[in-house]
Amino acid sequence: MSPTAVPTDKSNGATKAQPKLQYLHGFGNHFESEAVPGTLPALGNNPQRAAHGLYTECLSGTAFTAPRHRNQRSWLYRLRPSANHKPYAPYATPNPRLVSSFHAFSPDIDATPQQLRWNPLEVAGADGHDFVDSLTTLGGAGDPQLKNGLAIHFYNFARDMVNKAFYSSDGDMLIVPVHGDLLLTTEFGKLHVPPLHIAVVQRGLKFSVSYVNRDAPSARGYILETFKGHFELPELGPIGSNGLANAKDFESPVAWYEDKADQGTYTVVNKFVGKLYQYEQDHSPYDVVAWSGNYVPYRYDLEKFNVIGTVTYDHPDPSIYTVLTCPSDTPGTAVADFVIFAPRWLVAEKTFRPPWYHRNVMSEFMGLICGSYDAKAEGFLPAGASLHNMCTAHGPDAETFNKASAADLAPHKVGEGSMAFMFESAYQILTTKWAIQDSGKVQKDYWKAWQGCDRVSDLPQQ
Repeated sequence: MSPTAVPTDKSNGATKAQPKLQYLHGFGNHFESEAVPGTLPALGNNPQRAAHGLYTECLSGTAFTAPRHRNQRSWLYRLRPSANHKPYAPYATPNPRLVSSFHAFSPDIDATPQQLRWNPLEVAGADGHDFVDSLTTLGGAGDPQLKNGLAIHFYNFARDMVNKAFYSSDGDMLIVPVHGDLLLTTEFGKLHVPPLHIAVVQRGLKFSVSYVNRDAPSARGYILETFKGHFELPELGPIGSNGLANAKDFESPVAWYEDKADQGTYTVVNKFVGKLYQYEQDHSPYDVVAWSGNYVPYRYDLEKFNVIGTVTYDHPDPSIYTVLTCPSDTPGTAVADFVIFAPRWLVAEKTFRPPWYHRNVMSEFMGLICGSYDAKAEGFLPAGASLHNMCTAHGPDAETFNKASAADLAPHKVGEGSMAFMFESAYQILTTKWAIQDSGKVQKDYWKAWQGCDRVSDLPQQ
């Protein structure tokens, strides 16, 4: 039986208009959803003749022979097969800032081990761009052709995708809004994704993005695209069976389809080995009347994250704040972890409470959704970013260190009104020339954040 779809958008009934949508709850579930009751076959997946004469189509997210617990696929029952379209052609993007692969000697790359921080990012001409045309690569690792690595993109747009859809053949996209509510129309239904939510749209799934409840000049946010595997919930180990991101809080759309006689030509844009191609068709790609499976887009409310922390001394590694992980072939090592720094209580005794100084074998890309980050209160702003690459030393700035070293260690709550996040990866992140040279947003004096860390005075000179 299909899980019950219930209205869960907590903004329903708020003063400003919100999309009133229904969702299916759970992570990794096998869902069933019908826009027209009685559409799904009673036996099997591929009947000789599907209900209403629909076309049966299987969308695979893993190899057929992947282990059962990792195997992902969905069956779609649609008005026309996806193959019903005109030939592919190059897509003439007005914003050619997508990078196809990440090699140190590529002309698109300006790699550096330097600690980096950016002022709030933007893309010129956002008012004339839609989501696809605004996609801009900040950095990444590996190559989508070999299904290994990741890319970090930024979006900044003010125009809806009208009669236009997008899908990536390269990887799964984890979308993190900062400014502006997004409405994602997918082959599986609709997702409302305001700030403090994330959405994941997997490889091969078509979707369109609209900017709703326009409370800023443009919609801005970050995208983590993973070329290998899919996101999973991290193992909880000795934490037990509950905590961090709970499976019941993830939400997938219910079936919805579009069938308009006068809708005109639809353009479908495909990201393939980092380059954009397009084809045209005379019907909507969102013509799925019913579907079943576990290869499904989803959203998650970051405010539902159950933060775990110490109640004695020291504080755990930041991996304790992992929402989703995309594992590599090496156990315990991720292609990418999505980590958040949510409001939380600090109670550790005899402990320096901000993140310690460290040199990490993982690369850390950070962004800020709202508020201020407790480890670096100055200079790190919403829609900005920082990158501390593999084995590059970093930690709290001098001011934060001095305050924390002398602070009263009574229990106190940090991060109220704030939400920072991190894309952490086992790969070295190669930055693009746009990110370093052309964006104009790199903080040239960021290295000075640690220059006030003077020599300790409690030891004599040798």
